[in-house]
Amino acid sequence: MRQEQEIKDQQLVRICHIITRLIVGGAQENTLASVVGVRQLPGYEAVDLVCGPEAGTEGSMVEDARLAGVQPACVDSLQRSINPLHDLRAYRELAALLRRGRYDIVHTHSGKAGFLGRLAAKAAGVPVIVHTIHGPSFGPYQGALANAPLRLAERIAGRVTTRFVSVADAMTRLYLDAGIGRAERYTTIRSGFDVAAFACAKPDEQLHARLGGGPVIGQIARLFELKGWELFFDMARALPEAKFLIVGDGPWRSKLEAWAGEPPLRGRVHFAGLVPPGDVPRYVAMMDVLVHLSLREGLPRAVVQALAAGKPVVAHPLDGTPEVVKDGETGFLVPPGDYGALADLVRRLLRDPALAASMGRRGQTRVLEEFSVETTVSGLDELYRSLVK
Repeated sequence: MRQEQEIKDQQLVRICHIITRLIVGGAQENTLASVVGVRQLPGYEAVDLVCGPEAGTEGSMVEDARLAGVQPACVDSLQRSINPLHDLRAYRELAALLRRGRYDIVHTHSGKAGFLGRLAAKAAGVPVIVHTIHGPSFGPYQGALANAPLRLAERIAGRVTTRFVSVADAMTRLYLDAGIGRAERYTTIRSGFDVAAFACAKPDEQLHARLGGGPVIGQIARLFELKGWELFFDMARALPEAKFLIVGDGPWRSKLEAWAGEPPLRGRVHFAGLVPPGDVPRYVAMMDVLVHLSLREGLPRAVVQALAAGKPVVAHPLDGTPEVVKDGETGFLVPPGDYGALADLVRRLLRDPALAASMGRRGQTRVLEEFSVETTVSGLDELYRSLVK
């Protein structure tokens, strides 16, 4: 009762989340779930969402937001690509929007919105500026020329950031090593999702029949560079006993379909395409093993979802992945580029169902405890209240 009375006595808080594009993706799902969840808590007058225009083959989550009672405000000039005129216009429009909204907290997500949104919030006089690091904007696989301006942008925006939220401890270490912020300004809050939907999911039997039966190896990722598709197909060629399920879409789809049409793989690779978030559990339920081969990720949502479904994972020991894929316990970690080791580990899981099941169970137990939406929202609520006191 005392805590409820304290909440009532406090001034109601106004929050604005800003993300570059509200497309189908892990960062976007996390952001929308956070907005919806915090809105339902006492003590908040407004929890708004601002985004740029969604575009591309990744699909849109705008309708999902509206169905959840959130009407995103669209800033047309807030675009992913670098364009000085658009970027300056977006900065000015965001600053004006934030002044009108009289927000106590601005919480930014993704690269472009994270940079422009934080600078605009500072210009608008917003007292608390929070930024979530869903994944690194720079990293070893992009090259020095690409990394230098990205690190500089993060350092500039970092100077006006009240608190960083990392989805994995690895993100905190990466940013601190790059000279961005101080350790006491970082908080780890896992990216939650509907874990029960994956734990209870049943496989799509009709699709499994179309695949022709047998073990299924899956990957959920954008069909684009740095997602490890070259390694995936090298592995697939080395596993003639398996079928392969690819969930996602992107600019590389025609290239990957051409690879899948070659004689060693013809008829063994199924492209599910862009799948609505609510349908992902039944696809994961059909997989015997999920591989995640991305070279740049925060804490891969697909990995955690597979573990929630009780599926073992084979992935690279990069970024936040080792925080959930414990080598030899909940799956296997394999060095980037080693398709032979990757194929051997996947084959081992296929030939030892008891080992695969025990790894899946251990992963599921941990994920169900740590990655619920409720846990994420509770962590954000605690953070917000501490920052506006």
